Amino acid sequence: MFDKILIANRGEIALRVIRACREMGIASVAVHSTADSDAMHVRMADESICIGPPSSTDSYLSPAGIISACEITGAQAIHPGYGFLSENARFVQMVEDHDLTFIGPSAAHIRVMGDKISAKDTMKELGVPCVPGSEGGVPDVDAAKQIGRDFGYPVIIKATAGGGGRGMKVANSEDEMERAFQTARAEGKAAFGNDEVYIEKYLQKPRHIEIQIFGDGKGNAVHLGERDCSLQRRHQKVFEEAPAPCITPEERARIGKTCADAMAALGYSGAGTVEFLYEDGEFYFIEMNTRLQVEHPVTEAIFGVDLVREQIRVAEGNGLSFTQDDLQIDGHAIEVRINAEKLPNFTPCPGKISQYHAPGGLGVRMDSALYQGYSIPPYYDSLIGKLIVKGRDRTEALARLNRALSELIVDGVDTTIPLFHALLQEPAIHAGDYNIHWLEKWLATDPFKAG
Repeated sequence: MFDKILIANRGEIALRVIRACREMGIASVAVHSTADSDAMHVRMADESICIGPPSSTDSYLSPAGIISACEITGAQAIHPGYGFLSENARFVQMVEDHDLTFIGPSAAHIRVMGDKISAKDTMKELGVPCVPGSEGGVPDVDAAKQIGRDFGYPVIIKATAGGGGRGMKVANSEDEMERAFQTARAEGKAAFGNDEVYIEKYLQKPRHIEIQIFGDGKGNAVHLGERDCSLQRRHQKVFEEAPAPCITPEERARIGKTCADAMAALGYSGAGTVEFLYEDGEFYFIEMNTRLQVEHPVTEAIFGVDLVREQIRVAEGNGLSFTQDDLQIDGHAIEVRINAEKLPNFTPCPGKISQYHAPGGLGVRMDSALYQGYSIPPYYDSLIGKLIVKGRDRTEALARLNRALSELIVDGVDTTIPLFHALLQEPAIHAGDYNIHWLEKWLATDPFKAG
C-alpha cells in the first residue's frame, strides 16, 4: 500500500483526491504554483510544495518539477487528476523510469488512445463501432474533397492529436472543404504541435454518450454504465447526467459489454471513458479519455462507488473491488459545471470571492475549492465548482438541482449559475429531448438578452 501520494493538479480535483487518500490512511502531497499558495488544496493536503511560477507551463505542466517534488517529499505515487499531464505518455514514462507509480494507465495505452487515428484503428480491431471516415490521416485538400464525395457531406475534419474541440471543423459542401481543412490543420499545429487530420461523416443530430470503464491491468475490466454529455458549448460539456435519458437497458448492456471486453483485451489499467456519438439507436466511437473525467461524480452517485479510491487500489496492484454483477444502477444523477465566466459571452471572470455558500441536503454534493476571501487566479481553467445531485428518478433529480441552485451563493465574480436556472425553465431539458447542437442553438436565441 502507498504511504504517500502526490497530486499533480489543483482546484476541486486535487481536493477530491486528497479526500480519498485521507479515507484510505494515505498521506497526500499538494503541488502548487506561486499563484496558488493560498489555494484550498494546499491547505487541506498533509504536505505542500511549490513547483514554479503562475504559468502552468512552468508549474503544473512541468514533469521535472513534479518528479522532483516526489523525490523531495518521498511520495511513491502520482495521481494526475484530469487535464495538465494526465494524458501525457512522455510524462508517464518519466514517472516509471524514476521508479514511481503513475495512478492511471500505462504510457503505451495513453499513447495509442491519444492519437485519434490509432485509437480508432485499435477500437475497430477490438470490435467497437466507429464513425465512417478516412483510413488514417488525410494528406491534402484534394484527398479530403474525394472523401467528401465518397461519404457525402457534411463531414468533420479533426486533428489527430486534438481534444476539447480544438482542431475540429465542419465542411457542409465541397466549396467549404479547403478552408475547413486548412483551418483544422492550423489549429492542430498550434495547439498540439501536429497538423495531421482525419475526416469522418458528420452526424446531424447525435447525442454524446460516454461509457465509464475500469480495468485492473490483468485482463479484467467492467463498465459502469453511461453518461449523457450532450449539452455542450463549443465542444465543452456543461451539463452531464447518468443514466442517459435516451438509452435503453438493452443498449446499455450491449455497448457496455463491448467496451469492457475491449479494455480487458487491451489489459487496460485504471479508469477510462470511451466516448461515442449516438444516433438512431447506433453508437459511433469518437475518442477515449485515459483518465478520470470531470463528470465522474454522477457515475459514483448512481453506483455507490468511489472511483478515485478504486484508481489507487488498482495502481497498488490489487484487483477490482467489484464485479460487473455488483454494479447496479440506483436512481439518477446530474452534474452542472460552475465556471467563473460572464454571460452571455462566457468571458473568463477571475476575481475575489466575497461570499460563498454551498448547498446541502439529501442527494446534494458540491465539489469546489472555493472559500470566502479566495481570489480566483487568471492563469487557469475557469471551472470553479461542480454541483452534483441525485434523485430516485430523473424528475426528482431535476427538482433537487433546481433547489440546490437556489441555495448556491458565489458573490464577487460572475458565474454560469444563471445559465442553469434558465435551462431548468426549458421543456426540452425536462423531456430529455436534446442533442449536441441544442445548447448552442438555444444560446443563439439570446436567452440572456445580450446587447
